[in-house]
Amino acid sequence: MPTYKVIELGTVTAEAIEETINEWTAKGWRFDSMQFAMRESSRRPSMAFVMFTREQADKDSP
Repeated sequence: MPTYKVIELGTVTAEAIEETINEWTAKGWRFDSMQFAMRESSRRPSMAFVMFTREQADKDSP
């Protein structure tokens, strides 16, 4: 059964994204996807949401 983790980044830079992915994959999470929140007045994203997954053992299974 998959477990999900969402990390919100308020500072969207290559370094911040790289640091987040490296930190959470080292903890056993697998990078799943990334979504950006944009402002109309800017071409740069104002926020990013980095999604991770990992398999969690089903509590009901032997």
